[in-house]
Amino acid sequence: MRSVTVSPKFQVVIPKEVRDAMGIVSGQKMQMLTYRNRIELIPIKPMKKMKGLLKGINTEVMRDDDRI
Repeated sequence: MRSVTVSPKFQVVIPKEVRDAMGIVSGQKMQMLTYRNRIELIPIKPMKKMKGLLKGINTEVMRDDDRI
């Protein structure tokens, strides 16, 4: 696990290995969440890049009789 240092302006640098593994590029928007005692950064991807994400998903679900 890599550690980073918070600058006096409260900035951190995402290590290159993490950027490369996650496909993060300069100027990319990130969503920031706090969960319990940690901070999570989630890359926001354009909808065009999400095309085909659910390809092959099983859409056969059991439905209640009143939900047809």
